[in-house]
Amino acid sequence: MFMGPIARIITIVAGLAGGTVFSQAPEFAQQYRQRIGGAIDELRVIVEDFNAQAAAHHLDRQQALSAYAQSSDDFLRDRGVSMQSTISRYETLLSQQLHLGTAAPVAKPFVLLGNADDVVFANTWRDFVPGVPVSFAGLVWGAIGFLGGWVVAALLGLGARRVTRTRRVHRQVR
Repeated sequence: MFMGPIARIITIVAGLAGGTVFSQAPEFAQQYRQRIGGAIDELRVIVEDFNAQAAAHHLDRQQALSAYAQSSDDFLRDRGVSMQSTISRYETLLSQQLHLGTAAPVAKPFVLLGNADDVVFANTWRDFVPGVPVSFAGLVWGAIGFLGGWVVAALLGLGARRVTRTRRVHRQVR
């Protein structure tokens, strides 16, 4: 079964479009990783300041958070919850940074998709600047996207041919 010239052109264009889109995955992961670094730097200042204030009052971090939680003042209890959330996010981002830093270049997009921070991901997407796929990882992802686009176009073409063939058969039967 051979494809017609128009179907071949559509398939190649779809493959190239898929390759172009997927080749950007490593670049997106890199830009996300850079944003994580900036977020960690800012959160580190807050967490270290909190730890230093706790230590100045002869408390460790958990004791200071407990003091907030046990306060009769709603504001202080809420502030403790907020600080705990900030510390948790800081630790989560540190873990992500470690996983992204140790992953193979081709695997970084999978690491990112497995556990992305919603805020960092949204901001990276908003400001994303595509890169040229000159790295090995970019070429691999480009090839994956090309194959995916080609398969989708081929399947759509197969479906269109079946519909056309079915219509022709129905017209001949009448």
